[in-house]
Amino acid sequence: MGKRVAVVLAGCGVYDGSEIHEASAVLVHLSREGAQAEVFAPNISQMHVVDHMKGQPTPEQRNVLVESARIARGNIKDLAQLDVKGLDALIIPGSGFGVAKNLSTWATQGKNCSVCREVEDVLRAFHAAQKPIGLCCISPVLAAKLFPGCEVTVGRDTECEKWPYAKTAESMRELGCKHVNSHVTEIHVDPKNRLVTTSAFMCNAPIHEIHDGIGNMVREVVRLA
Repeated sequence: MGKRVAVVLAGCGVYDGSEIHEASAVLVHLSREGAQAEVFAPNISQMHVVDHMKGQPTPEQRNVLVESARIARGNIKDLAQLDVKGLDALIIPGSGFGVAKNLSTWATQGKNCSVCREVEDVLRAFHAAQKPIGLCCISPVLAAKLFPGCEVTVGRDTECEKWPYAKTAESMRELGCKHVNSHVTEIHVDPKNRLVTTSAFMCNAPIHEIHDGIGNMVREVVRLA
């Protein structure tokens, strides 16, 4: 039997949900590793809906679980139904501002943010059970907020054209975690907290390099499970 890995999504689309390429890469690499992905999302309203052509909010209202079902091809469950006892690991794709807007309030409050209750409960349950947690792009901020002293990476901590979101690293340090600089294809493993992180779309890199970094993260999570 392959490992059973929970994948938590935050909607569908880079500006208001899960980044589709990241979510797809996680599912592809889990399949390649012989692991069984079980996809979940919280049954909550999105913070807002963004027109991805214009990059501007619209007056629509959408549900995170319903939108995430697009990526999961309908094979998805309400996050409230997740039972950590039957699962071996947890992965939360990022980018998509969904993590910062729907799974937490990082987009508006930064280091003073709160984490969605269902998401916090799931992260704490996996952490308490010492089961590995994989996080990419912006989603390591969830660990930084909930597990002071943990070690994570969101790439580099010096802002430039290639690393436009590097200031995130400093905000995470202010929460008491250790940020480790890395390249887009690299991962960082925190053995104490059993966290595996990689930068993904925090970097302006070719999509195949982002895919490779996520693959390295997924392989390590499965190995630790």
